[in-house]
Amino acid sequence: MLNIMPQVSKLKLPPLNLGKESLGQRIGRLRKEKGYTQVELAKTIGITQVLVSDYERDRLRPHYEMIIRFAKALGITTDELLGIKASKNEGNKANLKIIRRMKKIESLPPAQQKVLLKSIDMFLKGAEK
Repeated sequence: MLNIMPQVSKLKLPPLNLGKESLGQRIGRLRKEKGYTQVELAKTIGITQVLVSDYERDRLRPHYEMIIRFAKALGITTDELLGIKASKNEGNKANLKIIRRMKKIESLPPAQQKVLLKSIDMFLKGAEK
């Protein structure tokens, strides 16, 4: 029986600067920025919430196919997900929670929309001070 030991690589690869965030942390941050829960993201990708949690906590390393699925579900490129490239929407992020609420407001009768929007406007005006 042969006892073959793995060889140590002699390649001198340049260091990668992928930021201080791990892939799991980045997945979690991007998921939250998009307004998804772990359950919603899992359903979109076709996996369980437990797996999303394990990826976000860096308990699992995603296979390249899973990286593609996460990127598509989050509406970003794989380069953005991996931290190779800054997000195109940096600073211009659409918050899914706000969008959902706006859709609910739009489904209300016009009179209720008017009252609600007036309340929101008053709140925003007070918050500006």
